[in-house]
Amino acid sequence: MFGKHIRVTAAGHGCENIPISTQVPSDRGDEAAPGLMETKTGRQVPGQVMVDSSGNPRLTWIVDELRVGQTREYELSRKVQAPASSGVELVDLGDGRVQFHINGELFTAYHYGGDIVRPFLYPVVGPGGKGVTRDYPMVNDIPGETSDHPHHRSIWVAHGDVNGADDWSEGEGHAYIKHAEFLEKSSGPVFGRVKMLNDWVDDQGRKLLEEERTVTVYNVPDSGRIIDLDVVFHATEGNVKFGDTKEGGIASVRVATTMDGDKGGLIINSYGGVTEAETWGKRAQWCDYSGPVEGRTVGITIFDHPSNFRHPTYWHVRDYGLMTANPFALSAYKNDPGIDGSRVVKSGERFAFSYRIFIHDGDAQEADVAEKYHGYINPPVVAVE
Repeated sequence: MFGKHIRVTAAGHGCENIPISTQVPSDRGDEAAPGLMETKTGRQVPGQVMVDSSGNPRLTWIVDELRVGQTREYELSRKVQAPASSGVELVDLGDGRVQFHINGELFTAYHYGGDIVRPFLYPVVGPGGKGVTRDYPMVNDIPGETSDHPHHRSIWVAHGDVNGADDWSEGEGHAYIKHAEFLEKSSGPVFGRVKMLNDWVDDQGRKLLEEERTVTVYNVPDSGRIIDLDVVFHATEGNVKFGDTKEGGIASVRVATTMDGDKGGLIINSYGGVTEAETWGKRAQWCDYSGPVEGRTVGITIFDHPSNFRHPTYWHVRDYGLMTANPFALSAYKNDPGIDGSRVVKSGERFAFSYRIFIHDGDAQEADVAEKYHGYINPPVVAVE
């Protein structure tokens, strides 16, 4: 592995503070921490190697800035050492929460234990220490905060019709997503990651399917935090039907109340649609919600990966602060009960989704969200020599 050269070229799009990943040769028995030495400047760039699902080592690092047409060259080096205080550290509190700390500061926590109905991420700390998601119902009685829809828990995964079971609401007869086990918990200089197995069960506790969820948080500045959310459903109990309902979102966000579209916030999608009227039920590669939090404009975007079902996805996004990627609710979106947007996953099959959640300073234009999306789907070209 060490001594190899890596060339990174920004072809059609520049990039700033994005993770880059590439397969690297395996050196059996070599446990030294990988890193990159920038050939031209000698600058050290921490790297992190993890084995992918095919058993191949992949190196990930952060490219701070690369303009269109620019090339940067590195050498894989043993000499690079990340500062002891830097990186993404997972802290297991032992009470059904795993926290993600970036450079020693709390960014978010994955809640999975106790009597919660479904796992979720909360808090989500954005630029300048501002929370970009609603505190309710995790924290009650905050002056001025809305208290509708108690099942809208910050950032979460859910769907309201899974073989007829309601795994969206927390009303009478609702279903559950139960944590089964952790498959991975990793800290490092470049990213922290939790990978877990969840059981989706109906209101009687009957198992409907298994879900493998991966949450990856990167060591990037707080002006542009990145969470990668990967969800794989496995039809372990027979056929699974994801029904046609607007009550759901494979990637779901409830923004801070002061960011709500009916309180001065702004919804905008990749086609330039603004407000609920122009974005709800519409297809788009991404959707962004921004607005003021304690005097500072911040925002959060969901990027839909091109490999996802019905990409570009449809959006269930509301002026009262909800934003979800929901590709199933065609009858509601088209206002035509004769249309069926459901999807049946046959027994034994897998059904995968990938999203990037981008938390940023300013509105979508100021944060250059459109280019950040290309950093996700069209990253710079990497060559290992």
